[in-house]
Amino acid sequence: MNAIPAHLDHLVLATPDLAATVADFTRRTGVTPAAGGAHVGLGTRNFLVSLGGSSYLEIIGPDPEQSDPDGPRPFEVDELATARTVTWAISPPDLDAAVATARARGYDPGDIRPMSRRRPDGTLLEWRLTDGDTQHPSGLVPFLIDWGSSVHPTASGLPVTPLRHLSASAPAPDEIRTLLSALDVELPLASGPLALTFTLDTPQGPVTFD
Repeated sequence: MNAIPAHLDHLVLATPDLAATVADFTRRTGVTPAAGGAHVGLGTRNFLVSLGGSSYLEIIGPDPEQSDPDGPRPFEVDELATARTVTWAISPPDLDAAVATARARGYDPGDIRPMSRRRPDGTLLEWRLTDGDTQHPSGLVPFLIDWGSSVHPTASGLPVTPLRHLSASAPAPDEIRTLLSALDVELPLASGPLALTFTLDTPQGPVTFD
């Protein structure tokens, strides 16, 4: 069993067809993701599965109940042809300090901005995260998130598929390793096509997604 990266908050599996990807996940794993909620104004909604502990998988895609947003949907959902693991997030003990430290080490993870969504039960979740053009475009360098006083998504009784392994590949892995080091993050990284891959323990055995 491979250790989960320190402070792993969640993995992001983005899709152009949310219903189809949730159905495919259910078929492959035997576990049905729980409805997360809509990102009002951004044109997306998500479904969630716990990865064990305080980590989870977010499956995100276009929300058919929202009109098209003014700008592009998050995680380049509009440009995807198929579902893909696009990035991941860590939740450091002190978000502001982690950003300042990374910048001092030569990597700017982006400005910190607030976001929110409502769970199906009406509970408002509010968080802060790093976002902006300075984030590395590969998706292999995690963004940073702080849930503040909100109840963490994993505390809402999500179905569980424990994370067995997380790894990545990139054409220039040393470049990525340098940026990961600026965030005090370790990730198994090989030379190859750009990819972020994870394997889950499920009722139907290990299942890998990329």
